[in-house]
Amino acid sequence: MNQEYFLIDKSVLPEIFSKVIEAKKLLQTGQCKTVNDATKKVNISRSVFYKYRDSVHVFVEKDKKNIITIILYLSDEIGALSRVLSLISSVGASILTINQNVPMNGIAPVSISFITLNMEIELEHLLREMAKLNGVLSVKPVAKERG
Repeated sequence: MNQEYFLIDKSVLPEIFSKVIEAKKLLQTGQCKTVNDATKKVNISRSVFYKYRDSVHVFVEKDKKNIITIILYLSDEIGALSRVLSLISSVGASILTINQNVPMNGIAPVSISFITLNMEIELEHLLREMAKLNGVLSVKPVAKERG
């Protein structure tokens, strides 16, 4: 069976689809632990949820997300990663992933991917400020995705 997809403004759809999305979000975020709890909270039946859950999705415009991945080498000291994450957050970027390897010879390699769409400063300025942080040995952008 060939699947065919449509992009439709939610204002023209029956409210049930929005409620299914809302129930899925409640489960994904942990606000509700069970399908029963989520469906009760949004006032739909479990059968409706199960009928539509795999067919109804939120559309996210990829081109609105500017994603950057950086590799850092941090000194193996308390607070080094925390300072980096605080700086990223403080300029309005949204962190997607953090991967830190086991430190060797006092150096911890870390990769961080984040969305730059709402940043209050230029990326180059952020990277310069990051390089100045105590415990940051080097910063290198490795991938930039513009939707």
